[in-house]
Amino acid sequence: MDGASIPHVTMDQLRAVGAAFARRDVDAIVAAFAPDGEFRNARGPDYWGQSFKGHAAIRSYFEPLFANASDVKWTHTSEFIHGDRAVTEWHRTATLKTGEKQSWLGCDLYTFRNGLIVMKDTYIKVVG
Repeated sequence: MDGASIPHVTMDQLRAVGAAFARRDVDAIVAAFAPDGEFRNARGPDYWGQSFKGHAAIRSYFEPLFANASDVKWTHTSEFIHGDRAVTEWHRTATLKTGEKQSWLGCDLYTFRNGLIVMKDTYIKVVG
């Protein structure tokens, strides 16, 4: 069996990650990552955006995000898995505390190891 055929993650696990984001459940989001996992935000000072490595750093990104946009919502439009890689496509909407409305199309490129996220790399198109 080649490496692409080994199920590193299931569709149920991938959808559970999406459900954690839908609930704005930071504990469940962080628990979906491996201890050495990395989240790469689309925005940031480097060409890859901004990187958050490890549970504490990932938590430090998502807690303020949800506090600043209590209605943030991701609607998945497509998702697929191949081996240890997965992709989700989505439409994200949010209203910031400043009143600014956001509407983005985007995708997350995931790499999994033993059912946990080792890389979540986010890409966006800002709509409007």
